[in-house]
Amino acid sequence: MSPPTGLADLEAFIVRAKRATYVGSGEAAAPSRAGSHDLAFADGDWGYRDSYFGGTDFHGQEVVWHRGEPAWAMSYYGTILRPDLIDAARAGLTIKAALSAMYAENRFLGGFEWQGEHGLYRDTSTGDVSHFHGRETISVDGVEAYALDYFGGLVKA
Repeated sequence: MSPPTGLADLEAFIVRAKRATYVGSGEAAAPSRAGSHDLAFADGDWGYRDSYFGGTDFHGQEVVWHRGEPAWAMSYYGTILRPDLIDAARAGLTIKAALSAMYAENRFLGGFEWQGEHGLYRDTSTGDVSHFHGRETISVDGVEAYALDYFGGLVKA
């Protein structure tokens, strides 16, 4: 079901939820599936859950509900491509700092670059909140050392 309040409200909620959970080191929620790591956020009629498996190499899904009905979802897979150049801890620090800067612009899609202590973060995507796909990378000394592919959009009945 498409959220009745519009795409701008949905996108604003997604940014708030992402800022409060992974990037904001939010509290873990009870696992929704055996072996999953979950983060959850709610605000008024909106609910959000990020549920993923793994660590260095990981796969997950984010879902947004509006008034209890699924409205939006995103799937992702990330991996360390060059463990000789970056480890999971340094990649995580880079991702959190870069995404914090992107979310400060009140968005989570579109071209974005951020240079950090451990590498150059890049995010590229096509589409908008209703239907999109993209890739985030971290390059160290010009070599792609980490990558995450993602896609998602509205959930309609």
